[in-house]
Amino acid sequence: MRFRSDPSRIRGAIAPLFTPFTDEGAVDHASLRTMVRWQLANGSRGISIGGSTGEPSAQTLTERAEAIRLVAEEVADEAPFLPGTGSAKLDETLELTAVAADAGADAVLVVTPYYARPTQEALYTWYSTVAREFPDLPVVAYNVPVRTAVELAPQTFARLYRDHDNIVGIKETTKDFEHFSRVMHACGRDVLMWSGIELLCLPLIALGGIGFISALSNIAPSTVARTYEAAVAGDWDRARELHYGVHPLVDLLFAETNPAPAKWLMARRGLIRSDHVRPPLAPLSGQGRDTVRALAAEAEQYLTPVPPRSLT
Repeated sequence: MRFRSDPSRIRGAIAPLFTPFTDEGAVDHASLRTMVRWQLANGSRGISIGGSTGEPSAQTLTERAEAIRLVAEEVADEAPFLPGTGSAKLDETLELTAVAADAGADAVLVVTPYYARPTQEALYTWYSTVAREFPDLPVVAYNVPVRTAVELAPQTFARLYRDHDNIVGIKETTKDFEHFSRVMHACGRDVLMWSGIELLCLPLIALGGIGFISALSNIAPSTVARTYEAAVAGDWDRARELHYGVHPLVDLLFAETNPAPAKWLMARRGLIRSDHVRPPLAPLSGQGRDTVRALAAEAEQYLTPVPPRSLT
C-alpha cells in the first residue's frame, strides 16, 4: 500500500486482469499468480482485478475477496494494486472495499451500480457513501455505460471530486471522447483519469490522462506499456506506430464477448490452464477461434511472449 498516500503515482499501463478458471469452473489461483508475475515482468505498472474483464458478476463475494487477497500478496507493493470492488448492491461494494483496504490495496475501482439505472443524484449518494466509509482509501470511479446502462455525468463526477478528498480519479470506458474532455474541464487538470477504451488510450494522454487500464494488457502488456512510455517521452511517431499496430489485437479481444477471446488465446499460448468462462458467457465459438487465430497472426509481433508452462 505504498502508493496509497499518493495515488497520482498509479500511472502508466495498469493491467485489468481476466479471472482464470479451471476446466471445472473454479477460480484458478495458480494461474492468477502466474498472470500477475507475467504482467509485472513485461512492463505493466500496476495490477487491477475485478473489472468488467474479470467476470465479477459471475463470482461470489468470497471468491472475489480471496482473489483480492491473493493478488495483493503476489504484487507485494512492487507496483500499485487497484482492485475493482463495485457491485450492483451497496452492502457488497462496502464489504469488498473493506477487504481491499485491509489487504493493502493502493486504491479501489468502484463501478457505477449496474442494471438499476440510478439517477445522477443517486449516483452521487452511492459514491459519497463509499468515500465516507473509507476516508483514508483513494477511490476511483469506473464509468462503463455500455455494461451498466448508466453514465456517470461529468458534472456529477466533478461534484464528487470536489466534495470528497479521497475520490481521486475516474476510469473512463466510453467511446464518447468528448466525455473525457468535459470531465477534465469540469474537474481541473489535477484529476486522475485512465482510459479503458483501447483505441482511446493514446489520445487521452494528449488531454492530460495519466494512464491506461486496457484489456489489451492481458495479451500484449509490453506493447501497451511501451505505447504509454513513448507518448509521455514525446516520441509520438513511435507511440502512433504501436497504437495502429495493435488494431488487429483490439479487434481480437472483441471478436466475441470479452474476455472469452483473450482467455482462449492465452490458454493456447500457455499462460493459463483453461479458457473457461462462466455463464452467461460462452466459450469461444469455432468461427470465433478462426477469427482470433487470423488476427493474432496479423499482429504477432505485438503479442508479448509467454514463459514456459512450468511457471504456472
